[in-house]
Amino acid sequence: MRESPAPLHFQSALCLAGQIASGQITSRKVTQHFLDRIARADALNAFTEVFVEQALAQADAADAALRPGGKGPSSPLHGVPVAIKDSVEVAGSAASAGSLSRLAITSETTATAVQRMRDAGMVVLGKTHMTEFAFGLAGQNPTRGTPWNPWDAALHRAPGGSSSGCGTAVAAGLAPIAIGGDTGGSVRAPATLNHLVGFKPSSGVISGAGVVPLAPTLDVLGPIARNVADAHALTAILTGPDAADTLTQQVPAAINEGLRDALPTVTPQTQPVLRVLDARAFPATLSDGAQRVWDEALARLTAAGWTLQPWMPSTELDIGELSEANSVILGYEGFQLHGHLAEDATQPLWDVVRQRILAGGKTSRAEYEAAIARRLLVAAAFTEAIGPGGALLMPATGHGALPLDPADSAHVSIGRFCRAGNFLGTPAIALPAGFDDIGMPVGVQLMAPPLADRQLLAVAAALAPALQAPGRVTPDLRHWDL
Repeated sequence: MRESPAPLHFQSALCLAGQIASGQITSRKVTQHFLDRIARADALNAFTEVFVEQALAQADAADAALRPGGKGPSSPLHGVPVAIKDSVEVAGSAASAGSLSRLAITSETTATAVQRMRDAGMVVLGKTHMTEFAFGLAGQNPTRGTPWNPWDAALHRAPGGSSSGCGTAVAAGLAPIAIGGDTGGSVRAPATLNHLVGFKPSSGVISGAGVVPLAPTLDVLGPIARNVADAHALTAILTGPDAADTLTQQVPAAINEGLRDALPTVTPQTQPVLRVLDARAFPATLSDGAQRVWDEALARLTAAGWTLQPWMPSTELDIGELSEANSVILGYEGFQLHGHLAEDATQPLWDVVRQRILAGGKTSRAEYEAAIARRLLVAAAFTEAIGPGGALLMPATGHGALPLDPADSAHVSIGRFCRAGNFLGTPAIALPAGFDDIGMPVGVQLMAPPLADRQLLAVAAALAPALQAPGRVTPDLRHWDL
């Protein structure tokens, strides 16, 4: 019996692009489908602003390019709608970065990433909610509204942050793909809590020009998608040097060119030994459900033929300690940028974020510079330990999404597992792995040495089928009439 195709809103970005390119459907029809769903999904609170007229105009332009005499598709994602994090600027729209203190600021520039997506024939649907100033991994934002994690209709649970609206939008079929930002796990957190793929590329691979920053030396844009192929396709569009972002100019041209090529085929026989973080080195305890997901994922990989080698990091590569070092840089740079707002009691900041920003002001310049100096040394040590073609598998979180908590402290395990990747400047990707004991998604993550992005994506694409637990892959949205 032939399996029914997935509804339009749960199809992959590349699948939609293929149908648009072949003339089976128009970009306008696809775009209108997602706009209609967004209009019906106010209760999910995913979007801060929807670009209805602009999106339809971009879709029409994409369709026109495919007609006889047109220039043809501009990229493998031509005509595909995309959602963007609220911190990614679009000229003429609010540049709030999730904060009421910035609602009156209108962007005068458009981020390089947005311009590259437009040039690739993609359709920008709108901007999505985020943790205020990207300062938190649960995704909470009580001042502007916290998106709803669609995997639990009865209880408001963490959507994952700081790219919270991006995760909710893709999980709920309001967008086929999204671009978020990751300073300490902010792409991987919403991905892992929503049964999605979240890719944080190496520092400098994607331009951050035109993005409201939290910590400029750590901030990275990355895709949240349904699968690794989609994440790779969007990364390929966004990668490349940008005169407005000096970090991008430090990435060798061969790295960018390689990311635009097809991924190499990786098999258990051709992949070097896959290193697995030894449980004794976990920086946080796993819940019973997350531990079961982790154990079952390793068992499925072994059954699929992968060779797994437990890896115990040296003291200088301790994952928890590297995550703390990342927090030193994040806190210091965040205070330099936003401390004046946190120190002004009249500014309408969420007090939790205010205190986080102020805490960064207690970090001395000497502590900050020492942490910056360590980054290159530790990254080199990580490359030597993992091997230039190797990859490290570890949990992405200690548990599934928990109920919202006023202190925003229940999801600290995500940062303990994820922030090390930002400190090292490595590529890291969150992959779906299963569900905890109450049915909430739990993911794992892969890391590779800095600038080994193409190899990491290839390994992730090869591992993903075995990692995927049996059962549903999308949430039940009947509660929201979606």
